[in-house]
Amino acid sequence: MIYADNAATTPLDRDAFEVMCPFLLEYYGNASQPYSFSVAGKKALKQARKTIAHRIGALPEEIYFTSGGTESDNWAIKGIMAGSHGSMITSQIEHHAVLHACNAMERLGVRVEYLPADRNCVVQPEALKERITQNTRLVSVMMANNEVGSVQPIAELSRIAHENGALFHTDAVQAVGHMETDVNCLEIDMLSASAHKFNGPKGIGFLYIRKGTAIQPYADGGAQEAGLRAGTENVASIVAMAVALEKNCEHMQENQIRLRKLEQIMEDRLRAENIDFIRNGNRGIPGNISLSIRGAEGEMLLHRLDLKKIYVSTGSACDSKNTEISHVIKAMKVPDEYAEGTIRVSFGAGNTEEDAADIARALAEIMNGMK
Repeated sequence: MIYADNAATTPLDRDAFEVMCPFLLEYYGNASQPYSFSVAGKKALKQARKTIAHRIGALPEEIYFTSGGTESDNWAIKGIMAGSHGSMITSQIEHHAVLHACNAMERLGVRVEYLPADRNCVVQPEALKERITQNTRLVSVMMANNEVGSVQPIAELSRIAHENGALFHTDAVQAVGHMETDVNCLEIDMLSASAHKFNGPKGIGFLYIRKGTAIQPYADGGAQEAGLRAGTENVASIVAMAVALEKNCEHMQENQIRLRKLEQIMEDRLRAENIDFIRNGNRGIPGNISLSIRGAEGEMLLHRLDLKKIYVSTGSACDSKNTEISHVIKAMKVPDEYAEGTIRVSFGAGNTEEDAADIARALAEIMNGMK
């Protein structure tokens, strides 16, 4: 079988898995307890926080462990905007974790502006300049789009936000571990990440919060995470997340080169088979390929490929049961005759050149069989 849906989730790295085991079977004590049996957990948490902070240019005390990207996005938005008299700005191409959190704020009376994206799925800084006001409390724009891989001009957007007295948050779930990310160079106030997108375990992530940022706690209870996110720490998953991130970052450049080659092989093979398609986005995140094939239906392509044991998606995994054209493809104004035939192929560590060629060959067989 060929698994090519790594933007939805990635397989757990073996080194990350192995580092989990001792904290599940041997050092299982609650890291918040004062006795010696909990020392191993405390030390592991401290080291993991330090490792993760180093990889994004942060301070260890600016890393807060969460259950994943969705919680991190919700906390960043609700923790700033709940009870605020200000407004916020986001974009039309965000993940639903951001969009639905914004909808929740709107129901509480918060005014939310939604910036458009261009044909390449990029939010232009000029659009933010036109909409932002002195009343804007928060700007939230994703670093890389989950459906088409387009990378956003985060440094410019954050600068505009700060010039107008607003905080800047980015959903970097698709970016962390796959592209260089430095919160200081980009002048980010908050950043969301999720371990299972870079070969860590599911159910764990983190929110970077710049020191001095006034944010409300996400959960009330114990004093974990500096009193801002209560709940017993998931030590095993946290240490695995740190190992997976460290490993991905160490091999980032070679991974990018390899994934770009797989992209090119698949596209070249599709063109050689005379398949009429559009490549969506600005070729941002390596290996994330959104294809809109003329005269096809994305759901049909997904199921036909499934029969061949090739696993891709029609866009966001969170929308996999929704057969409508995604909000991202609509925002990009992809022509209808192409938009309906959109699929996302996202390569990862386990994919080969043969996989890329086989996916193109399978798509050609499906499309030629329809003629």
